[in-house]
Amino acid sequence: MDKFTTLEGVAAPLKIINVDTDMIIPKQYLKTIKRTGLGKGLFSEQRYKDDGSENPDFVLNQSAYRNAKVLVAGDNFGCGSSREHAPWALLDFGIRCLISTSFGDIFYNNCFKNGILPIRVSQEDLDKLFDDAERGANATLTIDLPNQEIRGPDGGKVKFEIDPFRKHCLINGLDDIGLTMEKKKSIDTYEAKLKERAWA
Repeated sequence: MDKFTTLEGVAAPLKIINVDTDMIIPKQYLKTIKRTGLGKGLFSEQRYKDDGSENPDFVLNQSAYRNAKVLVAGDNFGCGSSREHAPWALLDFGIRCLISTSFGDIFYNNCFKNGILPIRVSQEDLDKLFDDAERGANATLTIDLPNQEIRGPDGGKVKFEIDPFRKHCLINGLDDIGLTMEKKKSIDTYEAKLKERAWA
């Protein structure tokens, strides 16, 4: 998993509440177990018309936001089913940080496991960040995880809270396998002792 320390990039505004995981990545894209290639299906029912052409009204199809790294979204983002393909699709598109007032619990946990930082903020701070994000190509936010702050294009700052363990994992690029490998020396020592006990 890639490390997450400081991220600077364009923030796209998605002023929709209750965005569920089926909207993030519709069911027809769930046939794969690969984490790559799902970016094309991200919000596909909103991004594309019935004939397959792009919907110019959808935010991620607008030229200013095609390379967005941050998504500022309405309340209860990622609700619904537990599909892990949702954070995979966001990551494959290039989004590494999500900002909202709240997230679906399972989706929230899956984001951390895949190197995406979901940040909870107050409604007042979210409204400020929506204002920043609506500036198009000038909507650059800096997400500083070590200092737990979001810096806007005009120098404004929003502080955020995060669980210390999740912060440690993101900064060090540790997913579940990486966390296990941190204990490799202890595991190897234990397994060596087991070999000495033929009856075990």
